[in-house]
Amino acid sequence: MGLLNTFTLPAPAKINLFLGITGRRPDGYHNLQTLFQLLDLSDTLTFRLNSESSDISVVCPSLDISQEENIAYKAACLIQLQSKSKLGVQLHIEKTIPDGGGLGGGSSNAATTLLGLNKLWRCGLTKPELMEMGRSLGADVPVFIAGETAWGEGIGELISPVALPSQRYIIVNPGCQVSTKKIFSHPELTRDSSNRTIARFLEQGPPYADGTNDCESVVCSLFPEVFEALGWLSQWGAAKMTGTGSCIFLATPTQEISQEILSQVRPEWQAFETTGTNESVLVNVLSRLD
Repeated sequence: MGLLNTFTLPAPAKINLFLGITGRRPDGYHNLQTLFQLLDLSDTLTFRLNSESSDISVVCPSLDISQEENIAYKAACLIQLQSKSKLGVQLHIEKTIPDGGGLGGGSSNAATTLLGLNKLWRCGLTKPELMEMGRSLGADVPVFIAGETAWGEGIGELISPVALPSQRYIIVNPGCQVSTKKIFSHPELTRDSSNRTIARFLEQGPPYADGTNDCESVVCSLFPEVFEALGWLSQWGAAKMTGTGSCIFLATPTQEISQEILSQVRPEWQAFETTGTNESVLVNVLSRLD
């Protein structure tokens, strides 16, 4: 099969059904436990082959950052270096996932970039090789490359696939961006949570009453918008913050309740209805390119 000239791939979001910080490592990173739930909410990445040169162009109109700061650009440069490819790419990113919301948008963009360029440039790298590459870009990148809802440990990079019941979620974005680095360096952050086991956690079933997030109290103290959104969404059930914020999510039992919530969202907030997936929406799209 010849080179594909252009194609479009999704970069799915995730939520953390819980996030426990169990200790601080000598290198400054934190050991944690979490359950990554992949979603059908996605950004869209369009790849166009540049066979005339090795130039890499990454355009993302909705992000106010330079190309060099974009993690997708860093991912493209990394796979080009590792694979020794002489080809280039024009990459266009259409964002749906809020930036700085704890939904993994940047990490997912990086993962889709690695997987997409591996296909576009015919690099022939294996999934474990891509996951190792992704780990150098961010702790969440490997789970998006693996493409399955998963239990995460270590700094989030040690993952074990988990099959969860189908679940609908409402996600509310209060409109602020939270710095992960700032939260993990905060002196009041809980760093001594007890270790959980996968079996013990899963036996609770949705919505997982033990699904606490150790970052939530710190983020709420620093960002009143997150505190307000959490309180508002909690009218309908056990709302939680994902990752280091700022987005809040709630498992909803019916579409009618989801629609009721969406109809009452404040105009200054953004809200989505989405569904959890055990397999990444990216997997099927990639398979059709073979």
